[in-house]
Amino acid sequence: MMLNHAIFKKNLNTHNINAEHLLLKLGDLLGCVFLEDNHHPVIAFLPKKYVIFQTNVAKFYQRQNYNEYLESKSEQNLNHFIKINHNNINTSTSAGFQGGYIGFIDYNFPAQKNINTTFRSQPNLFIGEYLSYLKYSDGIWTYYSYDNTPEVLFEIIQSKVSAQHTQNKHFKLKQKCQAQWSKKQYNQAFNKIQDYIKSGDCYQINLTQEFKTKAQGSLVHIAQDFWQLTNAPYSGYLKINDFELLSCSPELFIEFMSHKKIITKPIKGTMPRYHDPILDEQSKQKLIHSEKDQAENLMIVDLLRNDLSVYAEIGSVKTPKLFTIESFNQVHHMVSEVTATLKDNIHPFEMLISALPGGSITGAPKIRAMQIIEELENAPRGAYCGTLGYFNFDGTGSWNILIRSIQKYKDDVSLSAGGGITISSDCDAEYQECFDKISALIDLLNTWYHPEQAQQ
Repeated sequence: MMLNHAIFKKNLNTHNINAEHLLLKLGDLLGCVFLEDNHHPVIAFLPKKYVIFQTNVAKFYQRQNYNEYLESKSEQNLNHFIKINHNNINTSTSAGFQGGYIGFIDYNFPAQKNINTTFRSQPNLFIGEYLSYLKYSDGIWTYYSYDNTPEVLFEIIQSKVSAQHTQNKHFKLKQKCQAQWSKKQYNQAFNKIQDYIKSGDCYQINLTQEFKTKAQGSLVHIAQDFWQLTNAPYSGYLKINDFELLSCSPELFIEFMSHKKIITKPIKGTMPRYHDPILDEQSKQKLIHSEKDQAENLMIVDLLRNDLSVYAEIGSVKTPKLFTIESFNQVHHMVSEVTATLKDNIHPFEMLISALPGGSITGAPKIRAMQIIEELENAPRGAYCGTLGYFNFDGTGSWNILIRSIQKYKDDVSLSAGGGITISSDCDAEYQECFDKISALIDLLNTWYHPEQAQQ
């Protein structure tokens, strides 16, 4: 898309209002989305057009006026929906989103190109073309818009944000969030993977288990609590119709930079954090020196190097960082970094879809790993292990891996956790790693369960 006129920019008349507060005010606007984007937060709303894939059908919609949309029959190709023009030069000096495409792609949507898979009944993909958005810096939210009537939309946004009345902050669980597998069922899946590894089918499988509950109310009402708990650099929130996605992801999948440079930062290797600094340092050192975790991490690095090389200039794939430790609020992670330069004729969305699902949440070899996951997990992952992110109109952008994320469709709520299984894995340790990653989120979520209210 060519940007035919200058961007409209104006500060909102607010100060130090957090993202959750704005989302509560703007949540009735279609396609309302928040991205932390590695500490360059953005809230976007009212896409000019959007595509949604659900129940095996892709539908395209065009905005008619303000908050009304009509289905469009002219758009029929997802690859043509995202229009990138490398001649668009972002004049803003700030990083992050600058106008373009924001959305999510679930795990199963890209997996279907290589394996027989099933889909959840919820949306499996949503991407909108966003011309208007808010960015946060130094305590101020600034409105940006390429819309044809940016001043009119600004006044609407300012009015909604300034309104005294906000929807009631009402959220409650109907039952406690609990694991769907028993320890015995996890052991059976683990042992089956060991059989596959010994027979030569694979050498690493990312086995995950799901935790489910039912709830009333919107995830936006509890979002800030989760973001404060995790302080995750790639967190986010998206609402489309009766589907919501609340992400606390620490993991970058792919960042598309200027001059067609791309970066991926796979996470593989986890140890818990401790309040006691001595225990915490011991946990970190154990991860640093873990040959098992280094071997798992290297397998995924090699897989991602192969994935990127398909669309990269010959000789451009590099591994500048290997086995570095990044510490988050609940866990230490082992993180590596792979970089490459895209070939001139490659559309970044084509490359993104090709590389999905990410290697860190599938296994190796990738296609066989996905087949085994489909067999053993016995249910579609949905948004979990998919991606949430954006492309600017010039092709730059950033997409996460949707781990540590909650998905809600109607009143069904779920989140999942897992880890890479190799020949050297210990079943009890792998089972515990799932809880190291997600127990803090589940414990927080369960604070909204009140048995005396659950049946009301």
